Amino acid sequence: MKLIDTFRLSARMFKTNRLRTLLTVLGIAVGIGTILFLVSLGYGLQQILINQITTSDALLSMDIMTEASSPVKLDKESLKKIENISGVVEISPMFSAGAQMSIGDLTGDVLVNLSKASFLRLSGIKVTSGNIFTEDSESKIIVSSASLKLFNLDAGQSVGKKAKFNLFIPKRNDKGELTEDLEVKQIDKEFEISGIIDDSVSSYVFIPMNAVENLDVPFYSQVKIKVADQKIIETVRSEIISLGFIVTALSDTIEDANKIFNAIQIILSIFGAVALIVSAIGMFNTMTIALLERTQEIGIMKSLGASSRDVWGMFLAESLIIGFLGGAMGILVGFTGRYAVNLGVNFLARSMGGQSFDLFYTPASFIVFILVFSTAVGLITGLYPAKRASRLNPLEALRYK
Repeated sequence: MKLIDTFRLSARMFKTNRLRTLLTVLGIAVGIGTILFLVSLGYGLQQILINQITTSDALLSMDIMTEASSPVKLDKESLKKIENISGVVEISPMFSAGAQMSIGDLTGDVLVNLSKASFLRLSGIKVTSGNIFTEDSESKIIVSSASLKLFNLDAGQSVGKKAKFNLFIPKRNDKGELTEDLEVKQIDKEFEISGIIDDSVSSYVFIPMNAVENLDVPFYSQVKIKVADQKIIETVRSEIISLGFIVTALSDTIEDANKIFNAIQIILSIFGAVALIVSAIGMFNTMTIALLERTQEIGIMKSLGASSRDVWGMFLAESLIIGFLGGAMGILVGFTGRYAVNLGVNFLARSMGGQSFDLFYTPASFIVFILVFSTAVGLITGLYPAKRASRLNPLEALRYK
């Protein structure tokens, strides 16, 4: 029997038993749709987390700090040693100091971070309003939303406001050594707020380092470096640690987060698999009933010259068609569920003043896998009924009532 004839005979089930076949396909679709929905939710939450906390540059960056009691300091000499390490392609220091910030007639205490624009890029810092200052900016600053509360300002009315600062810098003794006493350094420049960072907890400001070049920075509070490739992060980290510094990398956090989300996706997949198993049992039942109903038909086919292989192929083709259509319909069910939930969640987010976002993410490879997987489930479910049908004795099949 030709392959086209086998599939033509198998497709008759959509004419002879429409409702039962449709319900079987729908059962497979519900199981596949549940898996797609739940796994896409896991992928989507993972993407939201990663996109919120990192950028491509931040994944290649590391933070270098020192302990307060450590004799090793992040000074200019230390920066040269770090910069000469093989694999380090960019280095950006930051100096933090307590300060008084004045806007108009109001003054508040904030933490001032003197840094380059590259430090913000390597940190993955983003602004919700305005823009981040560039490398050649000297009078632009970005502030946290918490610092604006000190002046009763919100993000919408803050961009473009002018601010002045007085820094509190450690004093040096006659030997040039740093002391615990602080001296006030007034920055003789007025800065314009160019961007707002969404942080309602900490009050801080980022000021371009080149805006206060004449300031005697005793040492840096933190240094960001970027490596050429993620594969050499551990090698570079080991060399920097050997110099006496503390090194952390955002990629460690991402790796830990990915492990957690992989576990979540497995758990969600198990829930979906339970629904699929129930559907597969229903499909097995459908194929078994079809075998009993068509026993005499099989006997006639064998009497007319059909081989056991032809009968086996016909039943197997039926299960393959049901599995494939169940997978295709399941993808449609999954995406419909995604759309409905996204619509509801985003409507709720916008009504509460939040931003719209996509709660789900489905890789194209996973869609292909789902389709192949559902077809395979159909194939496996149909193996036993197909085997039984192919082994029927023609005479006994013709006598069956």
